[in-house]
Amino acid sequence: MTAAYSNMGLHFRYRLWIAEMNADITVLRIFDDYVVELTTKKNEPAVKNGIDDFQQHFISLRNEIDELKHEMHLNKMALAASSREPNKIQNKSSSRSTHIALKKRYTAFRKTFNQVKKRIQPF
Repeated sequence: MTAAYSNMGLHFRYRLWIAEMNADITVLRIFDDYVVELTTKKNEPAVKNGIDDFQQHFISLRNEIDELKHEMHLNKMALAASSREPNKIQNKSSSRSTHIALKKRYTAFRKTFNQVKKRIQPF
């Protein structure tokens, strides 16, 4: 039962992380709308450089979200499949190392996203 609970726990964790990243996509769209609006109001070179910098961060963050969501979805599906077949021999060390790597990437993404978010908020 412990392995099934562990699989359920990881499956749940991936679902939460994917939901958070879906919300992050919405935030990135709002920020992008904001910087586009800034381009119509400010024409100083420093502002344009800042806008370009933010837009590059947005592209990078969106790519990372897409990659992480894809990998988490694949792992989530593999966990669900292995939970349906409890008698099948599972490679626990592979699943654990994959989760640890994804958790590190997600944590690094979250840190970068929060830093960009703090930098752009106008208030």
